[in-house]
Amino acid sequence: MADSKKTKMAGEPFRPLFPVRSLADIRRLEETPLAQALTVRSTYEIFRNAGAAFGGKTALTFLRTGNPADEPIRWSYADLLAGIHQTANMLHALGVGPEDAVAVLLPGCLEYHLALWGGEAAGIVQPLNPLLTDEKLVALMTAGRAKVLIAYGSDSESGMWSKAMRLRSQVPTLTTVLRVAPHDEAPGAAGALPKGVAEFNTLRAAQPADRLMSGRDIAPTDIAAYFHTGGTTGAPKLARHSHGAQVFTAWASVQVAGMNDQGISINGYPLFHVAGVLPASLASLSAGVEVIIPTTSLLRNKEVLANYWKLVEKYRPTSLSAVPTVLAALANVPLDGADISSIGYCRTGAAVLSPELAARFERLFGLHVHESLGMTEMAGISTITPPGVDGPAGCVGFPLPYMQMRIVALDESGNASDRDLPPGEQGMVLFKSPNLFSGFVDPADNAKAFTADGWLATGDLGWIDGDGRLNLSGRSKDLIIRSGHNIDPKVIEDALGAHPAVQLCAAVGAPDAYAGELPVVFATLVPGASATEDELLAFTAARVDEAPAKPKSVIVIENMPMTNVGKIYKPELRAMAASRVVAAAVAQICNELGLTEAAWPSVRSEGESLVEVRIDAAAAGTLAAPLQQRIEAALAPLPFRTKVRAE
Repeated sequence: MADSKKTKMAGEPFRPLFPVRSLADIRRLEETPLAQALTVRSTYEIFRNAGAAFGGKTALTFLRTGNPADEPIRWSYADLLAGIHQTANMLHALGVGPEDAVAVLLPGCLEYHLALWGGEAAGIVQPLNPLLTDEKLVALMTAGRAKVLIAYGSDSESGMWSKAMRLRSQVPTLTTVLRVAPHDEAPGAAGALPKGVAEFNTLRAAQPADRLMSGRDIAPTDIAAYFHTGGTTGAPKLARHSHGAQVFTAWASVQVAGMNDQGISINGYPLFHVAGVLPASLASLSAGVEVIIPTTSLLRNKEVLANYWKLVEKYRPTSLSAVPTVLAALANVPLDGADISSIGYCRTGAAVLSPELAARFERLFGLHVHESLGMTEMAGISTITPPGVDGPAGCVGFPLPYMQMRIVALDESGNASDRDLPPGEQGMVLFKSPNLFSGFVDPADNAKAFTADGWLATGDLGWIDGDGRLNLSGRSKDLIIRSGHNIDPKVIEDALGAHPAVQLCAAVGAPDAYAGELPVVFATLVPGASATEDELLAFTAARVDEAPAKPKSVIVIENMPMTNVGKIYKPELRAMAASRVVAAAVAQICNELGLTEAAWPSVRSEGESLVEVRIDAAAAGTLAAPLQQRIEAALAPLPFRTKVRAE
């Protein structure tokens, strides 16, 4: 079938209309009705326009290794568009239609972009976190009714190929697995593939590269992607993105961040995450930016981190974008004379930036860190601090044009109320916007996402300053509630984060029978630095004004638990804090009963919400029964699930 769009002339790529430096500039953009300002209807149209405008200009640069001396692989905008056509046509030939999902299980690689944008041109793309368990991946793919799985043909990255082979028989709707060979694999090295499995690049090479064979006319309301939310141990949900929402994210990002075809960026975000797919990729590519993929492991690659500034000197990126934990790691990488003058814009998001890290980064590298706010439910971006606009740590910038933003008070349960707060007062952030997601695949998940009058309840806490910028302090679910007193963990984290020996820190509530929760803080130290927990506790307490917010303890740990995108994973820290409380109670009871330490019960967390105590009945002997009774009685008042058993 001929492509119904083939005769239509390609449109213009996205270009910033003027520099955005204030809320007045945002309002100026809004003077033109959105329907006139933005006429692009789909992500496919973005790449068709960019391919026509930029042709032979480099679109994607893949670094084979983190060694600056090694030569990369480059694709032009014309190459990328051709690959998108081939991929979409291949998927169409495999029976993928507009309502069929294409699941993707890949590391950082060039083919990920073909899977993303070719998947959206043919059907609905479903990027997957490879660190999720098989059970959760099966549940996500089943919920999305995935018809095709595009997977990495090696176990070198998170065991992806073995995982794909296990998944193929467990998803009822799955008909085909497409294998993406590693870039350095010799042709034919994989040997014969099982029935229903084919080589991605071999199959797509047989397809036309100049048009869509489906003749599909993509509407802005058509669903483009399913993105899962939730961590590696939480229950993921599938959020639906329309083409219109993703297109708006790209266009608005270009306007506010000033992206243009002179730009070069290093995208170290995972491509299963909205930050890596939409603001860092789609928006950049819509404006002619060259996007660098720093190896299959991205910024988890230790060689990339160690050579980061040398890579900057070689590839001359104009912008640096990374989560705060990566910035903290980069702050420990010396420049060693590297020329990083090409970087004109440094941006972070995904977690609140500490004032100490912001100041340290600017002091070491001369780069002011600009913050933004993004989330899956807002197609990756909500607010941006533009280039040339400096703000304090925690200031995440101006709302996107055509977006509505409110700050409302919390109710007694910590949820959004209907009482609006004036500028300067902290509450929950609510949004309405053209890039608002189309709800979750499971309608039951929508109830908590929206207020009764249709605003997205973000769960983020913040306030609007006098310049109209949003300032964040944390998440409502991260508040520590001590005897009814709401404690903002950022107050504690900023205090401890100012200590020169501290690299990362996070405050959480430890369960307490009397107060409900008591603040404790976990910390990792700068490599080579030393500090005692007592020293860090005294340092923090001296800098926290409110008595209830002074932490009860500082716990130094070797590695901070992280999500795959680089956020500190507080549910695991809360479980660790609860385990410590339980272990202390168990130790006290064992001492009182005169039980030898070798016979003490084991204490371990089971997931995020249960701590289990296991008594070795043989070792405890006649004390096993009274020990179990005493422990159960001691733990019963704790606001945390516990389980005690003798075996």
